[in-house]
Amino acid sequence: MKQLLSNLKGDKVIWSFLALLALFSFMPVFSASTNLAFGRGGDGNTLGYLVKHLAHLGMGFMIIYLVHKVPFHYFRVISRIGLPFVWGLLALTLFKGTHIGGANASRWLQVPFIGISFQTSSIASIILYIYVARYLSKSRETPITFQASLLELWLPVFITLALILPANFSTTALMFAMVVMVAFIGKYQLKYIGFIIGMAIIGLAIFYVLAKTFPDSKFFSRVDTWISRIENFSSDKPGEDEYQINAAKTAIASGNLTGVGPGKSVQRHFLPQSSSDFIFAIIIEEYGLIGGLGVLGLYLLLLFRFVIAAHKANTLFGKLVVISLGFPLIFQALINMAVAVDLLPVTGQTLPLISSGGSSIWMTCFALGIIINVTKKEEEIEQEQKEAAKREEALQKLIDQQLEADEQHTETGNYSIQDSSRNPMDAVINK
Repeated sequence: MKQLLSNLKGDKVIWSFLALLALFSFMPVFSASTNLAFGRGGDGNTLGYLVKHLAHLGMGFMIIYLVHKVPFHYFRVISRIGLPFVWGLLALTLFKGTHIGGANASRWLQVPFIGISFQTSSIASIILYIYVARYLSKSRETPITFQASLLELWLPVFITLALILPANFSTTALMFAMVVMVAFIGKYQLKYIGFIIGMAIIGLAIFYVLAKTFPDSKFFSRVDTWISRIENFSSDKPGEDEYQINAAKTAIASGNLTGVGPGKSVQRHFLPQSSSDFIFAIIIEEYGLIGGLGVLGLYLLLLFRFVIAAHKANTLFGKLVVISLGFPLIFQALINMAVAVDLLPVTGQTLPLISSGGSSIWMTCFALGIIINVTKKEEEIEQEQKEAAKREEALQKLIDQQLEADEQHTETGNYSIQDSSRNPMDAVINK
């Protein structure tokens, strides 16, 4: 065990928080998987879903371990090479029109021959955040101009977001907000950020008009879903998600302060996405307000640790990478909780490291591995500085000892020319 812990580099506090979240997730996932176990002709055995969740988390932590071992400067190159690659994946995902269980799932892409489906926007967001951090942290002889950044920075950002928007508005909005925040922290001029936000609003309005004009187009096949969700939420009209929201609110109301107890949830049998999108409602029902606040506290502590890691980073690139990858995970968790308590319309955002799922856990762990890589790099720099200080101290001691020895030799040596019986040149020769 000690050998395993010694191989884990980086911020140990972040490692601890991630382990706590992962360990806590087993009970809610095991309990909330009942509707999946009984649905579609299942035999009601939830043990298989628990083992599956364990395998996903095990693979996720393996990803964290492998990624945090990669030399940190490689990610600069990966962001430039990977961006055109994810554009191709996003375009393929958008036009392929994958269906899961008869429902449109154009946010997902299935890997041929393997049968694994993954959400391409997850990997696209990671690559885009690193690309933005790389651009803003580049050393320049002249300040960033709006004209140059429009092509080098914002054009790739808008291309990526435009390919995600038709299928997933919530992810697009979250990514754009994070990019704007990173640009602000990276000292991009505030007036330019205002222009970019204005351009984004105009682009979204044009997209909305096109979606309403061509509702039967395959390109806009999922647009009506998120538009109707926003409209129903803002006007309090009953919609297709009303059933899920009511079941989630019933679960939360049943939890009270201490909850009904682990594995005793009632609404897990009625809530369709009880183990993923609405798992926070099940947590409050079983563990009460105390359990819900405990989970929220863990995410906030993790956010605080991300802030410390960004502050300790010695390079601007490291600071921006921690912020751009760490903050979206926390905001995603807050959005998931807000949806469960009916503060936001249904978005489909999962609770990081707690909700069941495969690719979502792996992409989250990939981002966390990069963050820990940054903290590992800072530890390596600090260790090098300590070793350099020790070497300098040892060298100074050797110099002091040699000077002291020379002084003693000078004091004890007889270089006097007072003795007339000796050659006057003996003092010079002996010296």
